[in-house]
Amino acid sequence: MAHVAEWKFDEVKEITDLLTSKKVVGIVGIGGIPAPQMQHMRSNLHGVAAIRSAKNKLIFRALDEAEKKIKGISDLKDSIDGQTGIIATDMNPFKLFSEIKSTRTMAPAKGGETATHDIEVKEGETPFKPGPIVGELQKAGIPAAIQGGKVVIKEDKVIVPAGEKIPVDVAQMLARLEIFPIEIGMNLHAVFEEGSIFKPDVLDINIEEFMGRMRKASNNAFNLAIETGWFNELTIKPLIMKAYNNAIVIALEKGIVNKETIKNLLSKAQANMLALKNITS
Repeated sequence: MAHVAEWKFDEVKEITDLLTSKKVVGIVGIGGIPAPQMQHMRSNLHGVAAIRSAKNKLIFRALDEAEKKIKGISDLKDSIDGQTGIIATDMNPFKLFSEIKSTRTMAPAKGGETATHDIEVKEGETPFKPGPIVGELQKAGIPAAIQGGKVVIKEDKVIVPAGEKIPVDVAQMLARLEIFPIEIGMNLHAVFEEGSIFKPDVLDINIEEFMGRMRKASNNAFNLAIETGWFNELTIKPLIMKAYNNAIVIALEKGIVNKETIKNLLSKAQANMLALKNITS
């Protein structure tokens, strides 16, 4: 039997303890993140989530160990791809996804990367002085010219369409123009909570839009309950008020005299008297 280093057992135990210590755990992609940015992201999440990177084989083993305590958690293995890590927290999965997404930053391209979106330069002035830079910009496909003694970009132009490789010379010009087209940061592959696995296609929602829809649905449900006379602790007071107002309206129409209607009935009688007087005078 091949000898297994003791440190691997220790690391698997530490990862297993992390997996079983929080309500919500997830798999995050951390490949390609420079160390300074990774440290900054850890700092931003400090106090709300713990991140642990490890070799995928050790994470697989830890998930198998965690499965003995938490059924279904080993299904996270299906989301392990590339360089990954574990994230553990007590916040809900949607909040976690939003927090991780907010830590992503834009960085300059080095050349050779695949554009995830159309990379565009905008019309307007540049910080460059007239000179050879104009030819360099044009060579990179950027419509540059000298106007009024300044180097300008003559029109908006997509210089690298989404899905295409970013040429080295274009990357260099983009950096000089302070256009940073590469998004770097952690990618949340999947989250486990109380026996369920949540993927990004479910977690990536607009919180403000979602809450707006929830408020609208709540208002519609409340109005429907009032219209249909469905009483509960939220509708009982408005329903009693509605019944009271309806009773007052009926009493006034039928001329029923009581302490609630007498003032309105007297006012109505006076108004009718004055109207009749005007007709007969």
